[in-house]
Amino acid sequence: MTTPEQSIAIEIDGSPVSGVYTRPDAATATIVVAHGAGAGLEHPFMSGFTRAMTGLGFATLRFNFPYREAGRRFPDRPPVAIATWRAVTDAAAARAAAAGSPGEPIWASGKSFGGRMASMAVADGMPAAGLVYLGYPLHPPGSPEKARDEHLPGITVPILFLQGRNDPFAIPNEQLDEVVARIGPTATLQWIENANHSFEVKGAKRPAAEIGGGLAMRVAEFIGAYSPIE
Repeated sequence: MTTPEQSIAIEIDGSPVSGVYTRPDAATATIVVAHGAGAGLEHPFMSGFTRAMTGLGFATLRFNFPYREAGRRFPDRPPVAIATWRAVTDAAAARAAAAGSPGEPIWASGKSFGGRMASMAVADGMPAAGLVYLGYPLHPPGSPEKARDEHLPGITVPILFLQGRNDPFAIPNEQLDEVVARIGPTATLQWIENANHSFEVKGAKRPAAEIGGGLAMRVAEFIGAYSPIE
């Protein structure tokens, strides 16, 4: 049985941000999911992905960064985003403990900006069982020389990169291949053929919720190798 989605508030330096938490009875892992720069937790991609993950047996918590909560367009600077990630993963761990699963693996995931901030938080010492990037923004479109990868090789937890072949944040594709190789055997890269940064495929129009949900099985299989769902 899965509990209904719960709207929660998480305190970040005295100000709350919104979250949506769901937990199946038999969950043995939680995946926390952050949004990209241009959309919040309410985006259909986010809800579609987390609901599909819940259906596969994972507790999920998606949340807003403070800038989104305040209605601002420009993303938070890394120190604020990292502090937010720490507070949200602490909240996820507390809810797992309250459900009788202290020490449950907490995975950090995110779309684009949200995933990059998760990686920076883990590189800064935030505990996480692993990382899942739903489209890592390796560099600004058209500027491969401005790679955002300096902190990645120092991360030692398991990492899954899901990336569209046609994602302008990861062209040329070989650049991300090289980054993943530098990280080492803890990192896995799965290319989604013909997909863009939003995982849309030209000529195969699908709702954003379906696109997000369609990634869940790949993620569940990866996490399941480290946090088996009974």
